[in-house]
Parts: sequence; C-alpha cells; structure tokens
Amino acid sequence: MAVRSPANSSTVFLLLGLSEVPQLRCASFLLFLSIYLMTLIGNTVVLTAIISSTFLHTPMYFFLANLSILEMCYITITIPNILNNINSHCNIISFWACICQVYLFMLCATTECVLLAIMAYDRYVAICIPLRYRIIINHTLCLQLTGAAWASGIVNSIIQSLPTSLLPYCGLNKIDRLYCEVQPLLQLSCSDAYINKVLTSVSATVFGVGFMTFILITYIFIISTILQIPSLHGRMKAFSTCSSHITVVTMYYGALIFMYMRPTSSDSQRMDSVVSAIHCMIIPVLNPIIYSLRNKEVKRAITKNLKLPCNSQTARLGGH
Repeated sequence: MAVRSPANSSTVFLLLGLSEVPQLRCASFLLFLSIYLMTLIGNTVVLTAIISSTFLHTPMYFFLANLSILEMCYITITIPNILNNINSHCNIISFWACICQVYLFMLCATTECVLLAIMAYDRYVAICIPLRYRIIINHTLCLQLTGAAWASGIVNSIIQSLPTSLLPYCGLNKIDRLYCEVQPLLQLSCSDAYINKVLTSVSATVFGVGFMTFILITYIFIISTILQIPSLHGRMKAFSTCSSHITVVTMYYGALIFMYMRPTSSDSQRMDSVVSAIHCMIIPVLNPIIYSLRNKEVKRAITKNLKLPCNSQTARLGGH
C-alpha cells in the first residue's frame, strides 16, 4: 500500500475499521453522524447551562465545563474523517494526517486523565474538609489545575507523536482501527521502535495507572467520610455530588484497562478497535447525559434555559 520516502511524505495508511459492505457503510454514516451531532449538542447544552447560570459558577462545574470542551474535541478529531472516508469510499489516510490524529488524540486522552483526577480531588476537599473548601479550591487554583491538565496533554502528546513520526514505515500499512493511534503505528514500523515503546509505557504508567490510583485512593477517603455521616439523607446527598464523576471514571478507565491491560489473543486487534471506538465516541456522547440526568442543578439550569425564550415571548405578548 505504501513505500516510504526519506521524509515519510509519500507514506499512507489504510484504515480497516469500516465495513466494505455498501449497505453497512450507509448505516455507518448515519450512525457516526448521529453520534457526532448528539455529542456536540449534548455537551453544548451542558456548557451553555454552566456559563449562563450563576449558581453553577463553582469549581466543580468549571471543571465539568472543561470536560465538555474536551469531549467535543475528542469527537471532532475522529468522526469528520470517518464520515469523509465513508462518503468517498476511500479508507486511506495520509502520513501527516495520521500523525496529526495521533497528536490530538493523545492530547485529549492525557488531559482527560489529569482532569478526572482534579475533579476527584475537588470532591475530596468538598466532602472530607468542607469548611476549608473555598479557601483551598479557589479561583486561582482552578485556573492553575486546568492549565496544568491541558499543558500535560500538550507535552505528552508531543513526546508520543514526534518520535512516532520519525519512524520509517514500509510495506502494507494497514491499521485495524477507525482512526490512527500510537500503538498500531509502532507495530507497523519496519525499524526497532524500542524507545517509542518505552515512552508509551512511561506515559501509560504515569497518566493511566498513576492517576487512576490517585482517584481510587481519593474515593477511599471520600466513601469513608460519607459513611461517617449520621443521617441517611446526608449520606445520599454527599454521594450524589460525586456519583456522576464515579460513573464517568469507571467508563473511561474501564475502556483503557480493557485495551491495554488484558492478555493478547488472536482477536485482540478487532476487539481493541471496538473498545477504542467506544472510548473516543460513545463515552463523549454519554457524559453530558450522565451529568445532566444525575445532577439536579444541571437539570435545573438546562430547564431554565429552555424555558427562558418561551417565557420572554409570553411576556412580550402579554405586554401588547
């Protein structure tokens, strides 16, 4: 499929994640388009509710707003190219387009790992030391933490994608994915990718295992504190403030663990493709649903925004 030029400029990759059956490709186009639109609309609704409602101008919802932006970035990295491939009946992606996807995908994945850990810390302070919450989680710290999350994503994505772009690729460059990722590219390289694999392992250890461990330890303290609350109503109220975050963390890290920590088998490539698609497409769709359905304040803000135009129009008509 591709013969490497000295600068990899003529290298192309064949994405095998899409079905070649015409009827399935048509259904796939509608499915991916629906997922894309639902993700954009859902996260935009949540983001608009947070920005427009003053009672949601708190650290927890500031971090949630960043998560919504991140989810829209996630979905925009992959689905437009998938829709273009389906429409053009061509599953080929150029070398630099592939590296760009790797860079942006790694940026989002790293940032989300850090952001979920920050949100866990926010819940820890709110539940375990509530009297000092406003002192500890202040406006400056919120900006510093979110800035660190995005900066970590930028730095780690450069560390992962730049060495990958310098590897030579030759022969049939087939990727059993819907989009480009680091691991399949390392397997396709026709040279020793030992350094790249070390960098990938370090990244997975720090941002995957490290931050997941931090979140688990944080929730051990949170649950321990909640169980000490005397009233059932108090325990339920405290738990409801972090239930949405627990659900999102479980889905996000569950997909990562399944992809990178399970034993390799003959069907692992195809299974990885499915789980990878769930990880970067289905989870961004579900996140706004989870945060809106399980959070009364977000639901109240969304309902208020939906009713506002109608009420304004009614008031104008009444005035006449």
